Amino acid sequence: MSEIDLETARNVAHLARIAVPEDTLPTLAQELSHMLSFMEQLNEVDVEGVEPMVSVTPMRLKRRADGVTDGDKQDRILANAPDAREGFFAVPKVVE
Repeated sequence: MSEIDLETARNVAHLARIAVPEDTLPTLAQELSHMLSFMEQLNEVDVEGVEPMVSVTPMRLKRRADGVTDGDKQDRILANAPDAREGFFAVPKVVE
């Protein structure tokens, strides 16, 4: 079982940009240790010969025809724009 110490838990919180008070670091370290031990437990499962699946029920993914379509929706899309000019979105200049 992997044990996470307080310094590692502090470092993980820092890297994740999560403010963790000092008094809750032991709880965080314990929870991280439990996650790692569960992952180690999952690694022990023999999955040799098991096919990947999408669902627990046998089914095929729905597929659509892969064809080029003319969107022809420019007017509908630009109707939501706060500012559109000459068929394009108009945005404020950001480079000086």
